[in-house]
Amino acid sequence: MSASKRILGFLKRVVAFFGERKVELGLGVRVTAAALVALIVALTVGLKLPLWAVLTAIIVTQMSVGRSLKATRDYLVGTIGGAIYGGAVAILIPHSNEGALLAVLVLSVAPLAFIAAINPSLNVATVTAIIVLLLPMMNHNTPLESAIDRVLEVTVGAVTGLLVSFLVLPSRAHSQVRASSAEALDLIATALTELLASLTRGRDNEALHRLQDGIGNALTNLNAIGAEAERERAAHLSRGPDTGPLLRTTLRLRHDLVMIGRSTVVPLPSALQVRLAGPLARVSDAMTSFLHSTAVALRSGTGAPAIWPVQTALQAYAGEIGALRQEGLTRGLPGDVAERFFAIGFSLEQMRQNLKDLERCVAEWAETNPDPVSKEPTDAT
Repeated sequence: MSASKRILGFLKRVVAFFGERKVELGLGVRVTAAALVALIVALTVGLKLPLWAVLTAIIVTQMSVGRSLKATRDYLVGTIGGAIYGGAVAILIPHSNEGALLAVLVLSVAPLAFIAAINPSLNVATVTAIIVLLLPMMNHNTPLESAIDRVLEVTVGAVTGLLVSFLVLPSRAHSQVRASSAEALDLIATALTELLASLTRGRDNEALHRLQDGIGNALTNLNAIGAEAERERAAHLSRGPDTGPLLRTTLRLRHDLVMIGRSTVVPLPSALQVRLAGPLARVSDAMTSFLHSTAVALRSGTGAPAIWPVQTALQAYAGEIGALRQEGLTRGLPGDVAERFFAIGFSLEQMRQNLKDLERCVAEWAETNPDPVSKEPTDAT
């Protein structure tokens, strides 16, 4: 391979790498811009310590506008509260010697640390009180001047970071909900395939634990982004459907997965495996295909995929269960095996209902109307 081809291949990989990480790249640009603008503003207005303005701008510039709003609010409230409390303690209680200074430091830190333990969003209050108390010993200001300077520096940084979040490659949490939901649905589909396959070949518990952990992390991230998206909607910073139905439906699908997992602890009896292997495989293929297609639809903003293959596969599975019962093949099953056997059908039906809700949610999130052809045909049965 020639040197030019190697360089071209390397450049393609670099472009692909950054292309897959547009959100992260945008955050890097915003943080850099916020730091530069905060420093310029701080120097222009003559702040005594531009460092705090720059640090604040970096802290409040977050992955999305909604998260930046919360970070700015929490940082400003904590700073103002800490400055007022720390300044009041420093002014009202003399501390001309080391012993008195230690006592005042304890009095300043302990209550604010307790409050921060209850409400972690106010962590900065403790730091601000310490700065207001100790900084005058270094620059020979009064505690009141130190408190005012601190509030001004943080205000400049917070406002700068928030404005940069709005103006420089803005990233809306509402749009990030799409990607996070799609990731969770892909993981649920993979876990469902593994669980249903275990009914005929046994379970790989280590693989399932990894998948379940991944789904849990994805849902935690999705809930956090959903809260940021609703904060944006409340502030009229983004438009679109309510995130609640999509998040709740995704969570219910996770619960369905847990129920199926409890029902598939051990494989089916060999006689039932022979009869149900085909119907179960078709149900698995239909459901996982629907979940993966829904994830693609969410990412692209297109209409919801067809739900009727899932319904058709479940009808065939239910028909085979009915045939097994008529032939008496389920009568001799031990109690725990029979309980798990019938729980599988109940769990799959619950998942079908939730997939139907998912279809409706995705249709609401679509940037284009769903294709009428994708709806269930009247002769599907």
